[in-house]
Amino acid sequence: MKNSGQFSKYLRGLVIRARLQPGRKCYGVRRGLQPLLRQSMHLRLSFGIFQPFKAAGLLLCAFFLTLAATAQQSKPWEQIPVPKLHEFKPHQPVRIELKNGIVVFLQEDHELPFVSGSVLIPGGSRDEDAAKAGLVDLYGQSWRTSGTAKMDGDAMDDLLEAKAAHIETGGDEDSTSLSWDSLKADSDQVFALAMDLLFHPRFSQEKLELARQQEATGIVRRNDDEAQIAERESAKLVYGKDSPYTRQPELATIAAVTLKDFDAWHERTLKGKLIVGIEGDFDPAAMEAKVRAAFESLPPVTAAPARHDVFNGPTPGVYFIGKDDVNQSNVQIVGLGVDRHNPDTPAIAVMNEILGGGFASRLVQKVRTSLGLAYAVGGGFGLTYDHPGEFHVEVLTKSASTVDATKAAEAEISGLNSEPITQAEVERAKSDILNTFIFRYDTREKVLAERERLEFYGYPADYLETYEAALQKVTLEDVTSVAKKYIQGIKVAILVVGNGGEIKPGLEALNQGPVKTIDITIPQPGGGKPVAAEK
Repeated sequence: MKNSGQFSKYLRGLVIRARLQPGRKCYGVRRGLQPLLRQSMHLRLSFGIFQPFKAAGLLLCAFFLTLAATAQQSKPWEQIPVPKLHEFKPHQPVRIELKNGIVVFLQEDHELPFVSGSVLIPGGSRDEDAAKAGLVDLYGQSWRTSGTAKMDGDAMDDLLEAKAAHIETGGDEDSTSLSWDSLKADSDQVFALAMDLLFHPRFSQEKLELARQQEATGIVRRNDDEAQIAERESAKLVYGKDSPYTRQPELATIAAVTLKDFDAWHERTLKGKLIVGIEGDFDPAAMEAKVRAAFESLPPVTAAPARHDVFNGPTPGVYFIGKDDVNQSNVQIVGLGVDRHNPDTPAIAVMNEILGGGFASRLVQKVRTSLGLAYAVGGGFGLTYDHPGEFHVEVLTKSASTVDATKAAEAEISGLNSEPITQAEVERAKSDILNTFIFRYDTREKVLAERERLEFYGYPADYLETYEAALQKVTLEDVTSVAKKYIQGIKVAILVVGNGGEIKPGLEALNQGPVKTIDITIPQPGGGKPVAAEK
């Protein structure tokens, strides 16, 4: 064959180059090429019509082997430069405090011809009468749908729909709110409608009954989903079943709510420190004048009474809720957490990320990736604003691996002290948090929402910047210290929601005393037959 000698030289050259690759052994290359070298010798001594095809095939094999060797040695993604994060300087809104104590934030943004706004009103479900639990939920729904004396809710729906605008109301744990948005051209009219709804609502019995019906449907269906059960009942273990933070509407309590309750709630809460936020394409001087005209004539705000909530944390042990229509377990390992006023918050946030904050966390790497015991796993200390959050680790696993997965998660929690945290873990966690932190506040709208939240809970105006700077300064020693301070000796309860008949071995194998069963039967008003959990 005419080119067989050149081909043989080419193959030998591949072997030589493979041998010269720095830091790489070429055993695989030699084993792959030596048969080809022998074949090339055969080509020089043989004769036949298939010789060109054999040579072409050998050439292709050698080519792909070369590509494979090159790909294994080269890792171009490791050469991609990672630029340093830009300095964190969120565009802060203008803060205006009216003479009556109401606070206004104006955030200009001329990128698009839209204007949006909100009014945050102190007072939420934690402040309602326990005998009328659910009042704030009903109020939040009925407020908007009822409308005002000038325009009922249905007419308001039609008008807003024609303008692609929105006005919404709602209630939360510690506040109620009214919000609106529209095109710039319609912003004056929509703002006037929102202010009429804020100051002159006319609550409708028809809309109250509709809201009550919707709320009742949610109550009777609240035990359908194991995730909702687990979240709700684990919070009760931490705060107590009668705590304002776990107060649960029942059919009897929502039946007790009247229109007079709505009027009284509205009149009382509007006396508090309202926080008004407006963002979008507007002239700041004109907008300030409009807001002053709407709010400055109100009487001085009434300070919210001090809260005296007691937080004892959970009673340690294993708790179980049976759900026979599932083939997996939802495991909640919960305890009492901290709030953001705690000076250790930045170090706790880094520890959270190391423990269960993402795919590189200890919980995921061990329980999910290495042991294959969980579909999903993660968690850490909740960092709430004005009361202790929950320490909360969640494990989702098949029924048969419930005990093993729970033990593995417990081992990783305690392992924060027994298996020393490394500098690499700290650096990765800080990088992940800071990258996420930047993108959480990458628009003026997001910054405004956070600024309103900080004002509502009494945090300093520069909290975002100081918190970001504090995260940058967290050290390995800081994280090791908070692990000992908050993990060592923490009281936790373990709640399992799942199919008891399929959990083998049983939960007694967790060795934390007798398993306590939680009754989640839905009580009926007037002594009717209770609604048990769906089997």
